[in-house]
Amino acid sequence: MTSQKTRRLFITGVSSGLGRALAEEALADGHHVVGTVRTEKALQAFEALGDRASGVLLDVTDFEAIKPVINRIEADIGPIDILVNNAGYGMEGTVEEASLPEIRRQFDVNVFGAIAVIQAVLPHMRARNSGHILNITSMGGMITMPGLGLYHGTKFALEGISEALGKEVAGFGIHVTAVEPGAFRTDWAGRSMIRVERSLPEYQAVFATLHERRAANNAPQLGDPKRAARAMLDILKAGTPPAHLLLGTDAVELVGEKLLALQAEFQQWKDLSCSTDSQI
Repeated sequence: MTSQKTRRLFITGVSSGLGRALAEEALADGHHVVGTVRTEKALQAFEALGDRASGVLLDVTDFEAIKPVINRIEADIGPIDILVNNAGYGMEGTVEEASLPEIRRQFDVNVFGAIAVIQAVLPHMRARNSGHILNITSMGGMITMPGLGLYHGTKFALEGISEALGKEVAGFGIHVTAVEPGAFRTDWAGRSMIRVERSLPEYQAVFATLHERRAANNAPQLGDPKRAARAMLDILKAGTPPAHLLLGTDAVELVGEKLLALQAEFQQWKDLSCSTDSQI
């Protein structure tokens, strides 16, 4: 088993964005990183980062391939101490516009792929009575914006799964943290954002302004991926890591506003809510 000082991270989606930043910072700290990529070119580029960088060709929607890949890593490369479910993408489009195949693909990548990797890694972590799982969700797993409803659905799902999973595996010495980034200087709003095929003119007043704002803000976001990576590495050192970790001032402010709004709404309708209790 690797020492506390040097650990092995398995990160899905290390070609770019937060996954790549975390991999680079972990390598700089002396850790070993096994990262998934989807092309041979990306694999070669990742392994060029150094001897402690190992690339794996894997699409997280190839569910049948995931368990054999994890077992091979555990047997041939070494134990996975930290699992980081980072692979995912954004999808623009209103709930009415999106087709069921588009929605299924979004959930396959953002939710079911993460679950499949978790299920493959957990038996090894349980056998060692140690491990930490980081599920990269989003502030969009806590707040919502029109035109991103299905993306939000995947992130809300991963938030709930992460929180429940943390309670299920706590007795095995395994920690689970849902990481909720705000807007960072990655390609999330660019290459990693797709638009559903169908566009209904009735929604343009709701959707167009937000779409244009996201496109315009694809470069100068406040969040620094390197600093996000450092924050994630910091919680790996904590004896009691958080179940939720917001990243970025925007995430802190927007999620904080959402919580206050929820509390106010719950209080406003408290009497009606409580009126449903049985009187017997």
